[in-house]
Amino acid sequence: MNAQGYKWVRWRAWLCHLMAVLSLGVLLIVFHWRPRLSLLARCRPCPLGLADFVLIRDSCGHYHVAEVLTEELEEGSLELLGDIEATEWRDTVQLYQDKKTLLRYYLFEGLRYIWLDRKAAFCLVSVLNEDWTCKDLHGFKNGLSHLEQNLRRQVYGPNVIDVPVKSYFQLLIEEVLNPFYFFQLFSMVLWTVDEYYYYSTSIFLISFFSIGISLYEIRKQRVILHNMARLVTNVTVIRKTGEQANVSSEELVPGDCICLPKDGQLMPCDAALLAGECLVNEGMLTGESVPVLKTPLLSSEKKYISDVDRKHTLFCGTQLIQAKGGGSGDVGAVAVVTGTGFFTAKGNLVSSILYPQPINFRFYRDAAKFLVILGFFAFIGTVYSFVILSHYNMSWFELVVRVLDIVTIVVPPALPTAITIGTIYAQHRLKKQGIFCISPPRINVCGKVSLFCFDKTGTLTEEGLDVWGVVEGGSAGFSDVVSDPSLLPPGPMISCMACCHTLVLLQGQPIGDPLELKMFKSTGWTLQESGEDGGALDAEFGGQRVLAVMRRPPRLLPFHATSTSEPVAIVQRFPFSSALQRMSVVTVACGGRSALAFMKGSPEMVASLCRQETVPPEFSKKLSSFSSEGLRVLALSYKPMDTSTDLSAAERGEVEKDMQFLGLLMMRNLVKPESAEVIRTLRLAKLRTVMVTGDNIRTAVSIAQRCGMVRADEGLIFVEATACTAQTTPTLRFTVEDREGTFVTAQGDFGYHLAISGSSFAALCNHFPEHLPKVLMRATVFARMAPDQKTQLVKEFQKLNYRVGMCGDGANDCGALRAADAGVSLSEAEASIASPFTSKTENISCVPLLIREGRCSLVTAFSLFRYMAVYSMIQFCSVLILYTVSTNLGDLQFFFTDVVLVTLLAIVMGKGGPSEKLSPCRPPANLFALPVLGSLFIHISVIILGQIVALFITKSQDWYIPLNSTIFGTANLPNMENTGIFSLSGFQYIFMAVVVTKGHPHKKLLYHNLIFLCLLFVQFAVMTCLVLYPGPFFRKIMQLYDFTDLNFKMLLVALAALNFLICFVVELLIDVGALKYLCCLCPKHPSKKKFKHLNSLLCDPSVPSWPPLNQTLYSSEYTAIGIN
Repeated sequence: MNAQGYKWVRWRAWLCHLMAVLSLGVLLIVFHWRPRLSLLARCRPCPLGLADFVLIRDSCGHYHVAEVLTEELEEGSLELLGDIEATEWRDTVQLYQDKKTLLRYYLFEGLRYIWLDRKAAFCLVSVLNEDWTCKDLHGFKNGLSHLEQNLRRQVYGPNVIDVPVKSYFQLLIEEVLNPFYFFQLFSMVLWTVDEYYYYSTSIFLISFFSIGISLYEIRKQRVILHNMARLVTNVTVIRKTGEQANVSSEELVPGDCICLPKDGQLMPCDAALLAGECLVNEGMLTGESVPVLKTPLLSSEKKYISDVDRKHTLFCGTQLIQAKGGGSGDVGAVAVVTGTGFFTAKGNLVSSILYPQPINFRFYRDAAKFLVILGFFAFIGTVYSFVILSHYNMSWFELVVRVLDIVTIVVPPALPTAITIGTIYAQHRLKKQGIFCISPPRINVCGKVSLFCFDKTGTLTEEGLDVWGVVEGGSAGFSDVVSDPSLLPPGPMISCMACCHTLVLLQGQPIGDPLELKMFKSTGWTLQESGEDGGALDAEFGGQRVLAVMRRPPRLLPFHATSTSEPVAIVQRFPFSSALQRMSVVTVACGGRSALAFMKGSPEMVASLCRQETVPPEFSKKLSSFSSEGLRVLALSYKPMDTSTDLSAAERGEVEKDMQFLGLLMMRNLVKPESAEVIRTLRLAKLRTVMVTGDNIRTAVSIAQRCGMVRADEGLIFVEATACTAQTTPTLRFTVEDREGTFVTAQGDFGYHLAISGSSFAALCNHFPEHLPKVLMRATVFARMAPDQKTQLVKEFQKLNYRVGMCGDGANDCGALRAADAGVSLSEAEASIASPFTSKTENISCVPLLIREGRCSLVTAFSLFRYMAVYSMIQFCSVLILYTVSTNLGDLQFFFTDVVLVTLLAIVMGKGGPSEKLSPCRPPANLFALPVLGSLFIHISVIILGQIVALFITKSQDWYIPLNSTIFGTANLPNMENTGIFSLSGFQYIFMAVVVTKGHPHKKLLYHNLIFLCLLFVQFAVMTCLVLYPGPFFRKIMQLYDFTDLNFKMLLVALAALNFLICFVVELLIDVGALKYLCCLCPKHPSKKKFKHLNSLLCDPSVPSWPPLNQTLYSSEYTAIGIN
């Protein structure tokens, strides 16, 4: 984001006021549309440090203006911040000679930017606390003083996510000043001046109701968002004096230490947990309704990052279910505020809704360019009209009105609204199917999706896992599989399964991660938490602070007969982290006699943290065997701990090293019955499918094979890349998965798939960027991918010009869902803000439905755009021809064609639903493609020719009476020329709606849209009656000439039928590719899409085969250039 400073110039401002008065307010409207021009006219450039206004250029190239505000800080308040922060905080102010301490800042999209002298720039206020370490956060445990809190509140602003709700009057003014409605208002004034009272009144009423509905919906959505975003509650804050104060959450600032009640509350800010444990429902942010356990942040020199330290961070807007272990009395936990207002996770999501990024979609860009082309035709029409009308004896005012009337005809005011009709219908159908959308323009984008990424667990496979079995392992090897873990003998293995989790009790029932819940229940142990008798439990376990106790039930089996049933207490938890791929706990036995640390996680990670002599020699082979069966495999380990130390303060790095390998836990994750059929449907539709998961690569491959992403006759190649270390250089290797021993890659037929892990993907991006695009072209399985890697993968696919869809459960996939062109979250929430689309369906069957609706909506938008363009050209030609012969269309004739015919047809044209089958071809999004421009050119040519023929046929009749050339316009009505042109053009409006309405293969055929079909028949019947038998009443009000020659009237109907037949046949020929033969005369241009070019390159037999199998490649960055 780029910012430039501007200083207010008084004489320029007064000059602008004068010009605004002289231009009757037109200058103010221009300034409203282009704030940058307003700033340039009233201000002069200056250094940012002296600016009164800031001109902001965002990443999309759009300009915004923000006013620089100042606020006087309390005298001497800076010294209260201490030596560490004084320098940084002094950068936020500017000291004037009068010794006043002023804070300079501006607000943009809800975020506060403050002036920093050291950086000579306005920076986000969050920069003041972005370098806080975990140790710094613990330093705030004693709280802030009143003066410190007041100063921070002045600098950071109030802790509120304020979504302004404007009054209906304010919204009306903004809506009317919109260029679209302003053009409509201009058109209505022009038509009224031109005495088209019926037509202008009807357009006014339509616009009035349209604006009314729009204002109601806008305000309704704003009120809903305002109520959802704004959260004000009372919070208990710890002061530096040691006392606790009850304050409004609006007064919270980063650094405040807050007490969290035991019975929970809605979090009004982002906070790092310092003491105690909290059970939190983060469904509002992630769409995942499973409660999450938050554990205290340990004091260290590590930089605190909320996304990395999610397991220790309470996010704004999430529901704190319960808090415990952090204090006495009603205090359940203690946390320090790290983010307020729009600088919270919730604020970030609300900001993304209020200020969405513009959608880079070709159809929308081309639509704007097409309006420029229509404007060019309008310019030609105005010049022609001026030349023709200047020969008549009319005033300059009347001449200008007539000429400007052409502009309102060529550029139809209803065009922007018309092309959104298909999207509105699609959104309504999706809602009925349980798919909710918070960004309607993305529905059209779904129609162009060419690649869809799927998460595995909970998306392709069932959410719940069943324990399949366990195997104990050690230096001697693995034991046999035990299918029921409760039958394991007492020892570290069963204790690890019973203790290594983050489950908590809620109303007497254990809740938490489904995997951990299944694992714990399979042991048969029971969970007890420290409550009111926490002191007794601490004493029972040697004085250690106990978080939870696992008790082994009595057994009746022989080998349990002599065993003790001693409970085990958890005194420290290190929650699971996707980046670390593991979790661990520290436990003690009764009396604190012994202590053990247990760890579980991905087998590769756990094995790397174990002493190598304890890992079975056949570890890799066994892991590969279980994973190939589609089992989710976890490794377990343990080690003794020193009981003389404070176990609750143990650091994670010390606990999770030199472990002893225990064994493997296998869990079966069944593929959802709908997954295979959906993947098959997408593959038949030439839509590429990719799996992106955090699971083991072998498990992921097995699931990919079972759901049809990788077929039995297709080969598999593993991509193995290593990063640079002190001893080794980066390497890249493509290893063949030889299932039958006879696998041969079919390069030309794409008969193979690549599978890559997260670590290899990172090494590939960093050290082998030249191979990355090719790997992305052929990779189908991405395993052990961290959440940020999923987001990066989506963006890398987009760099290859793919339109990327992403389907996940909304938890670890939030970043990828929001980065994708079409993100679908499988959630029970009606409108999860984790992604643009939310489906209540718990399987991926929503994906083909969404793509079909997207294609239908895009095709409808295309049809409506073409229809509105053709409609404007029909009327344009009619008016110019009638201008030439000294007449024009009447008031009710305009009303009849624009409202009764065109508007009604446009409204119901988009009502047809999507095709039941996904087609292998995608609909076009290019309005300037040869078939689109070619068809429009031919149709308009036939229409113009038809109207000219109708005029000449009329003039060639024996009974033809020439017009009075001394009178112009509607004063000449009724006349023969007008009635002939009006009769033919009325049929043209009707049959062109049939011609441009596309059906197969993306939309149901025309006869499925019964309302549209019935309307066509009714309009055709009415138009036929007006031509053949109008009757005295309709002939009078429509100002039609009374033709007595029935043969002539039948000839007009026949001409209209011939016109329809020609246009219909031309459209059919274009649909089957007739215009493509013209392309043979021109050199063929290669596709601009990178993935198509890469695919052609990889399939080219003349190019050396890729990938190089079973060869070790080295990074070009580390190529040896000489040897000494």
